[in-house]
Amino acid sequence: MLRFCHWRFPPSLAVARMLSSPPPPHSHSPFSGGGSNSSSIGGNSKPELLFPQSQPQNLSSSPSSSLKSTVACSNAGAIRRSMTTVSQSFSDRTESSDSNLDSLVVVSFYKFADFPDHADFRKPLKDLCEELRVSGGIILAPEGINGSICGIRESVDRVLAFIQSDIRLNGLRQVETPVSPEQEAIHHGHSSTSPLAAGEDAPFRWDHVRVKLKKEIVTLGMPSVSPIERVGTYVSPEEWNELISDPETVVIDVRNTYETRIGKFKGAVDPCTTAFRNFPSWVENQFALKQEGNETQAKVDKEDFSEITHKEEKAEKQKTLPRIAMYCTGGIRCEKASSFLLSQGFEEVYHLKGGILKYLEEVPKTESLWEGECFVFDKRVSVEHGLAQGTHKLCYGCKQPISDEDMEAPEYEYGVSCPYCYSKKSEEEKERARARQTQFEEWGVIGGPDKGRRPATKPDSPRKKSNAKLGSSI
Repeated sequence: MLRFCHWRFPPSLAVARMLSSPPPPHSHSPFSGGGSNSSSIGGNSKPELLFPQSQPQNLSSSPSSSLKSTVACSNAGAIRRSMTTVSQSFSDRTESSDSNLDSLVVVSFYKFADFPDHADFRKPLKDLCEELRVSGGIILAPEGINGSICGIRESVDRVLAFIQSDIRLNGLRQVETPVSPEQEAIHHGHSSTSPLAAGEDAPFRWDHVRVKLKKEIVTLGMPSVSPIERVGTYVSPEEWNELISDPETVVIDVRNTYETRIGKFKGAVDPCTTAFRNFPSWVENQFALKQEGNETQAKVDKEDFSEITHKEEKAEKQKTLPRIAMYCTGGIRCEKASSFLLSQGFEEVYHLKGGILKYLEEVPKTESLWEGECFVFDKRVSVEHGLAQGTHKLCYGCKQPISDEDMEAPEYEYGVSCPYCYSKKSEEEKERARARQTQFEEWGVIGGPDKGRRPATKPDSPRKKSNAKLGSSI
């Protein structure tokens, strides 16, 4: 747990400091230098909070002489008023620091590991999140853990420490994002701008956390592919531009179409997949892996090649496969995709360490090769450079990002449909969506005010009603 200290000066030095120079400002934005500073993705390094602190060098400039001159020309009342002002100033600064401690952070994390008893980890992890009021979504699988959680810094740190108390999950790969005041307001539940909460497991629901058990922490549908055994070469955000600027490098966006549509790296290839499990078939078709494999097998069946000839053919095949550089939102899909490519004979496979989020956090916009915004799986919908809030909203009919232009299209209906899902929805589905929207506008919650509650009195059954009628007639 992080320990926090608030610096306090003796009253005499405080008076001298206040009268000699104006107090430094103490209100900091979560996105300014006084906000949170994300740690490195690798290793066990933890996030560090930077505090606005007083400048001690001002105190070293002969405080005693300054104090004497102040006392000589001031009466006791003036000093008392000055000390009151200083006390209030430091009190305000303390409250400002405390508010920084209470501000929300979002941490996305994952770790591939041999985790066959993952189901036993679910209940204690969920109980801890609920106790600490940490929200979000976490996936546990035999191959490791993947999640995104939101809460105050101390609570989030405690959850991450608990996860890493299992030695197999130690060294989580983490990406941290501060939360804007507007998003903090949304965090406390549904709002008029997000009636469906951007998905039931969105990290910004203060009272809700989901810990799911799945077969994979990121679904590729190929159990033989194991990032635990081998992955591609990590490339830091600082070195990424040089790698993807090389004309010999094929840059692949491993995300899906609704993500690539709003932003990607300059010159990147878009596989146009609708799900990650479609990626292997795209690779096989793009690089003719199946065709080459069948031809090679046919040659082996037809002729009895020696081992040397077989090695030469394998080397020739590898020469035809290009150097690959991949990226995704936080890095997890790239680890699995790189493991798959290595199993298919690719030799030079690189992927962006920390994903797009780490790149946007560390690389200045003036030097960036990123174009557009990055889709994120929570109520922020998208982020820009510096992880600032993006401009995209969410269609609650299909959970895809939409722009201001999309919302001007005739196919857009708030809470119902957008240009990307209008033709895919039946009229019955649209009517159900309109009913949900009406419920929210009328009661402020989907399903009505009694959703999830048992009625106080059960309605009479048809048999009882008929008996009542019979008795009255007799």
